[in-house]
Amino acid sequence: MTSGKKPDKYYAILEGALKVFAEHGFHKSQVSRIAKEAGVADGTIYLYFKKKEDILTSLFQEKLGELVEKLNNGLNDQMTAREALHKVCEIHFSVLEGNIHLAYLTQIELRQSDLELRKEIGLALKRYIILIENILEKGKKDGSFRPDFEVKLVRLLIFGGMDEVVTSWLISGQKYSLTAQVEPTIDFFMKGIES
Repeated sequence: MTSGKKPDKYYAILEGALKVFAEHGFHKSQVSRIAKEAGVADGTIYLYFKKKEDILTSLFQEKLGELVEKLNNGLNDQMTAREALHKVCEIHFSVLEGNIHLAYLTQIELRQSDLELRKEIGLALKRYIILIENILEKGKKDGSFRPDFEVKLVRLLIFGGMDEVVTSWLISGQKYSLTAQVEPTIDFFMKGIES
């Protein structure tokens, strides 16, 4: 693909793949099923993607890019570090609660991917992790967070904690509101890092 805006068929394929991967699992999903869900011919998929793994990687990059964009739009310089972390958690939980296929893909399917695929996904995830790191740095600088914690470790603990809350919600069959977990999640994090 050349740079610039991608065609509608590209996004239709990604949306079709999201549904198929979530419902059938990445390894059991066939390109023909993705094409059918996307409303395109099987061969059309190969105009945009070399193989099924490329679809998964692109899907994750696109969806994570959308999430990071929502986070950037939801945050502002006037927010305290606590408010910013709260907003990150709120957006993270609400996006996944609002898109169950995306939640299954990110929480279940990606963990079953091969090492090479996970490395590529890790590169896409880096922007999100850095955003959390910047919030933690801000809190340390303005004195609202303790000065003695290791930012690189805590950013992973925060992301991992949110990740586990979403996974538990999925495994439970979504029997409760995921977004209702924002306050207790943030309260837990704050007990460890606030001054």
